[in-house]
Amino acid sequence: MEEKEQVRARALIALCEPNPLKKSALAKTIQTRDERDWPPTACAAGSPHIPGRPSYVALVAPNELKRRSLSTVAGRAALVHALAHIEFNAINLALDAVWRFNEMPEAFALDWAQVASEEALHFELLHEHLAQSGFRYGDFPAHDGLWKMAERTKGDVLARMALVPRTLEARGLDASPSIRDKLRQAGDEAGAAIVQRILDDEIGHVATGNRWFRALCAARNLDPMESFAELCRTYRAPVLRSPFNVSARKAAGFTSDEIAYVIAADEEARQAARV
Repeated sequence: MEEKEQVRARALIALCEPNPLKKSALAKTIQTRDERDWPPTACAAGSPHIPGRPSYVALVAPNELKRRSLSTVAGRAALVHALAHIEFNAINLALDAVWRFNEMPEAFALDWAQVASEEALHFELLHEHLAQSGFRYGDFPAHDGLWKMAERTKGDVLARMALVPRTLEARGLDASPSIRDKLRQAGDEAGAAIVQRILDDEIGHVATGNRWFRALCAARNLDPMESFAELCRTYRAPVLRSPFNVSARKAAGFTSDEIAYVIAADEEARQAARV
């Protein structure tokens, strides 16, 4: 089997795996010469088993999630749990990109397989940190916003690159410094260090999305700025809110014009809300 097809087949198996730790273990080996006996999967496009996820994690609307004080162990655990859920979804998003978009070249599959491996490491770090506080993944409810955007964009790889890595995952670049600092102020230095590690890696993940978005725009003879704005409208992407981590966004490959665009969109949304 050619490398691309082997990686895609393994990505689908990992994507369908419901056990979080088994999924992360598989995700870290899909592009290696790992000789484990990879099980077959009955998953296919439209399967209700995509993505595989544990039944014991309660999914609720974002506004149903309780705000908890970081001055308590449970409050800090709830925040770490929320981050772990984001990373679990990020594993699925990367695996889905590898498997779903067969029309893309082998380099695309290998890039997102590497992202899946790093997201799996992030999940494992957070999972272990949660366990050290006496909790486990599934002890708190979570929301499903990231995967809902994956569902919306499953028919167009350009939309997926625009609105998942360049939009939803880029939100992590903006939010991570504040989360890191709050954990540090609450005395959770280990948690803060994990968030910093995630931020460092996510710059590369967003950069991967930027690179493929621009390559696709060039192949389709589209203007990246105009195309991004149109995709945001078409797929009802959320307006990103300040503060923006400008240095991280620049490191991830956003241009000054692109950063100015999200800042202006935020200000326009705020003004409309005040009317």
